[in-house]
Amino acid sequence: MAENTAVISGIHHLKIPVSDLAVSRAWYEKVFDYRVRIEFPDADGTVRGVAGEIGGITVALRENPAAARGASGFDPICFAIPDRAAARAWAARLARLGVEHTPPGEGTQGWVVQVLDPDGIAIRLYSTATEDTTDRRGTPGYPRRAEQSHRNPDDR
Repeated sequence: MAENTAVISGIHHLKIPVSDLAVSRAWYEKVFDYRVRIEFPDADGTVRGVAGEIGGITVALRENPAAARGASGFDPICFAIPDRAAARAWAARLARLGVEHTPPGEGTQGWVVQVLDPDGIAIRLYSTATEDTTDRRGTPGYPRRAEQSHRNPDDR
């Protein structure tokens, strides 16, 4: 394969581990308007995974209780939202649905609302607009620009 074709062109899908597929599927459908398009049955016909779409991104839910327990409290996914108004709208939507969430708050650079799925996996809604927020990059306790890579120049 030619080196210039070894590129990444985007995200194919996200896969979230869940302990109870039916419970998580219902939750993602309610909270994010998740619509299942594909089911993944095991050899015995039991459906242990599904795939659908959230905000134009293919998201799979896969029954794996051990992985779901291990991911509890972690925030592997931040869905992009436009701005502070969207963060407020999401907070209002989550409140109407009776889903526990954080109030909109300032992140490193943008507005953030966080919600925990049924397994305690944190899903963040993070704004891409930065005009109405403080840039906290480099502030103690927040991310900073990475130092130059220590890769071997011959590995390019």
